[in-house]
Amino acid sequence: MAVKSEQLRSLSGREKAAMLLITLGPERSAQIFKHLKEEEIEQLTLEIANIRTVSPAEREKVLSEFYSLCLAQQYITEGGISYAKEILEKALGTEKTMEIINKLTVSLQVRPFDFVRKADPSQILNFIQSEHPQTIALILAYLKPVQAAAVLSALPQDKQADVAKRIATMDRTSPEIIKEVERVLEKKLSNLVTEDFTAVGGIQAIVDVLNSVDRGTEKYIMDTLEIEDADLAEDIRKRMFVFEDILQLDNRAIQRFLREVDNSQLALALKVATEEVQNVIYSNMSKRLAEMIREDIEYMGPVRLKDVEEAQQKIVNVIRKLEDAGEIIISRGGGDEIVV
Repeated sequence: MAVKSEQLRSLSGREKAAMLLITLGPERSAQIFKHLKEEEIEQLTLEIANIRTVSPAEREKVLSEFYSLCLAQQYITEGGISYAKEILEKALGTEKTMEIINKLTVSLQVRPFDFVRKADPSQILNFIQSEHPQTIALILAYLKPVQAAAVLSALPQDKQADVAKRIATMDRTSPEIIKEVERVLEKKLSNLVTEDFTAVGGIQAIVDVLNSVDRGTEKYIMDTLEIEDADLAEDIRKRMFVFEDILQLDNRAIQRFLREVDNSQLALALKVATEEVQNVIYSNMSKRLAEMIREDIEYMGPVRLKDVEEAQQKIVNVIRKLEDAGEIIISRGGGDEIVV
């Protein structure tokens, strides 16, 4: 047993990955391959082909190490490196914990402002509302969407759209600038900086924030962006409510938008929709109409994905217009009032 354990410690990361995939079996390995680059798939396939057997000791060790890494990553995401280190040390001991943490930090990009994410949104607002919009955008891009939404909603209206636009168009920021903003903000908040990992900024970041703000703030920001940068506003709007989000609507809202949608357009939109989306729509129409739509889909034959996406987007546009008119409610985090 000791010999096998020693042998395992000398394996490369690629060999361990290949052993893990063999252990997980073909179905789970195929799912993992979907998230890898073509070059990585080729390398792992070759490695798997060269492995004849995986001993029980090797399998147990590889699975144990993989589980520890996943557990550590989860703890880091929840509370930063210090939190992960504290929890893991109690379970695994100091030496093993540092080995796991070091493996993760070698390949991951450090995410700043963890100390801000632990602060109350009202405190954050007090410290940053007088800053330049670009500085505010940088900080909000690193916050949790719910936190950022609370701060963005509380900003003066003349800053809201400007900050939202800067988050959406943000790509990469100089590490020196981030460190300087961190240093100043940390001094104001008098907290300890902990490190975390992930990317920042971009359209999806502001979409996550706007999906959490109240409807009034969202509408003001989007209307302003529409004037200042129509293309950006359209990109953001398309991601804010997608066809699959129909599952978030109540039955009354679904029945309302169905009255505005052409049946042939609906059949095309449902062609590649999930079974869950199809079922919730069918359950909100008559049995006869639902059967007609199913038959239309069945006899439709192959269709272009682009046509399906366009049909889905048209339905989404109908839903958003009904929301703008106050006829339906799209549930979001800002405490919208119910329209009777």
